[in-house]
Amino acid sequence: MAIEIVMPKLGWTMEEGTLVEWMKQDGETVHAGDIMFTVESDKALQEVESFEDGIFRIPPDSDVLGKTVPVGTVLAYITKVGEASPFEQIPPPQPSPIATEEGASQGTPNYSMPPSLVQNGAHELPNISPRARRVAHELGVEWANVKGSGRTGRIVERDIRAAASVVSASATAPQISPVARRAAEELGVDVSALAAQMPGQRITREHVERAAQPPAAVSIPAATAQNETRTPIPRLRQVIAERMSASSQTTAPVTLTTEVDATELVKLRQGLKATGQSDTRPVPSYNDLLAKLVGEALTQHPQLNARIEGDSIVTSNTVNMGFAVDTERGLFVPVVRDIRNKSIRQIAAEGVRLVANAREGSLKSDDMNGGTFTITNLGMYEIDAFTPIINLPQCAILGVGRIVPKQVVVDVEAEKVAIRHMMFLSLTFDHRLVDGAPAARFLQQVKRFIEQPYLWLIN
Repeated sequence: MAIEIVMPKLGWTMEEGTLVEWMKQDGETVHAGDIMFTVESDKALQEVESFEDGIFRIPPDSDVLGKTVPVGTVLAYITKVGEASPFEQIPPPQPSPIATEEGASQGTPNYSMPPSLVQNGAHELPNISPRARRVAHELGVEWANVKGSGRTGRIVERDIRAAASVVSASATAPQISPVARRAAEELGVDVSALAAQMPGQRITREHVERAAQPPAAVSIPAATAQNETRTPIPRLRQVIAERMSASSQTTAPVTLTTEVDATELVKLRQGLKATGQSDTRPVPSYNDLLAKLVGEALTQHPQLNARIEGDSIVTSNTVNMGFAVDTERGLFVPVVRDIRNKSIRQIAAEGVRLVANAREGSLKSDDMNGGTFTITNLGMYEIDAFTPIINLPQCAILGVGRIVPKQVVVDVEAEKVAIRHMMFLSLTFDHRLVDGAPAARFLQQVKRFIEQPYLWLIN
């Protein structure tokens, strides 16, 4: 029996995915473990493996490549060698001759006799009126399975017409994905009216969202319109928008900002760069150092390493650190797991791999799941301080600004100043989970670790 290959569910929140590329072609032999195709779900690009041996079959009328379809949509089949695929048309058997009342035979059955009742050259006497048979023929209704409402259960004309109306309604029902139907209910979009505007097309969530937008109140002058470029919102941008909106609407965000003397951290990295000349491993970046020290701070302030699930606060016993990575396709947040039990060099090596995969578009969904805290660094863009948005369902996110040499007071009584490397930190936390004072103490601990790296390096 052919095995259906469907759009897989690659994450808890995944409702639909985009088929990016076929790795096997129709008719190719496939073995368990072979990559069949790649799917983009939310932000991740995932290779989908086969769990069976057989022949890979793609329906000839398939148009799903490059399109977003709901989870569970049939994409292809795996069949045994010599087995017909479900989409292959099997010629219907020639009907056996039907004897007439005079004993003669006819090459084809009368229209009044559905082929489903023809068995071994004989037929069963149908309990249907002659008029109902004629109407069934005119309307193309297969009456073999129609339930009769006449006396003794006989099929009459009204039964045939009722069956025809059901078939007609089914044929004209709008083609719409489950996600789009739910969006239409939430946005108040009339699916039937939308289907009438798109005859023969399948309604997607993008169609529903466009239909929900109010018409422009002011027309755009032709000269202005010619100077504009309009492009559809990419799927990734839609996902980012949805998550950012959900974060701002769900959480009670508060941002704390402090200035840190990062001079000792700068010296530490300079020392690592110097020793890195004789070491083939990646040189730890400031993000790697911050991940390690923030991980240590979170063990002392576990309230910030938590999330809300239903009516419970779930505190993680491990620190899985997410890093915001900017790419041409959008923002990705890959995760380095169990930061505390990894050395700085291990964190650096894993970070290099994840950043490269993010920019190449080859991140797996597992690479971005399970984060408990996130660091986002805009220092390379000459940003001093900003308000980061919490990465749900996490409790907090740390924004890191640029490191700038400044003249600061190092001894008030002696009126002594010095040039120090200064940096701003911005902590946004969910006030539903944590109050201001515990969050401030955590940020204070991070500041202390940056200013005195030996406090966490010896742990």
